[in-house]
Amino acid sequence: MDEMNTGERVILFGVTQAEDGDAVAGPAQGGVTQTPADAGGSRRARGAYRPGYERVAEEILELIARSRLRPGDRMPTENEIAGQLGTSRTVVREAIKILSALGRIRAQKGRGLYVADDDGMLGMRWEGFFLPADLDHIYMLFEFRRVQESEASRLAAIRATPVELRAIGTAEQMCREGHATGQPELFRSGDNEFHLNIAEASHNPFLVAAVREARRLLKQSATIGLRGTLGGHAAGAVEEHAAIYQAIQDGDPTQAAHAATVHLDNTLEDYRREIQRRLFGTEGHG
Repeated sequence: MDEMNTGERVILFGVTQAEDGDAVAGPAQGGVTQTPADAGGSRRARGAYRPGYERVAEEILELIARSRLRPGDRMPTENEIAGQLGTSRTVVREAIKILSALGRIRAQKGRGLYVADDDGMLGMRWEGFFLPADLDHIYMLFEFRRVQESEASRLAAIRATPVELRAIGTAEQMCREGHATGQPELFRSGDNEFHLNIAEASHNPFLVAAVREARRLLKQSATIGLRGTLGGHAAGAVEEHAAIYQAIQDGDPTQAAHAATVHLDNTLEDYRREIQRRLFGTEGHG
């Protein structure tokens, strides 16, 4: 994470929060926001067009974090949010729909908007608020996944039953078929089932909950701010899944943990390349 040691938290498409906690509003059409010290520099995102409601959803999450709202706290009204963010109520309403579907906001008819009572392990249980486009948060989430999924794979190689092995193998084939036939939804479904089935085969309910929660947060990142980041790694992911499955099937815990670590490291590198492309228009190796 050397590229992140710049004295600020970088949010890919929205608000950047400087080290002292002051937020600097982002440009209306997206892009990486700069702190006063580097304003005028060249750090602009060069990604594809993003709908306004996606950008606003990201800004609403930052508003919640900046206002230090907690689960159950009442939020400003749609009109108030629109005024604070300088956008229309229609766009805010669409952004609220996204955040409600992701479990970040609860809309109560006739009562208003509330920060969701997130029952996940990571969403609200720590000092902070997970922001799907905050690079620091995403990198830390991958660090966490590296630990939990390597251990889940190691234990699965020891504890998996024949039924659980078949479930892992079926998910691995689903992922492979999705990639081979150009069906991204099938690929994603297989990928999700593959990792969750391995966690189940660890026979450790805490690991199951942790893997499920981490994947939920990554899904938020794919919805807001980092859409399409796994495309370049799909072919490699298919073969890495096969290596993990083979090691679990062989009952080799050391190799299973190693294969899972390689997979997570390569997936993170794919994120890094995509972030470099969006930030700088290159695929540099930071």
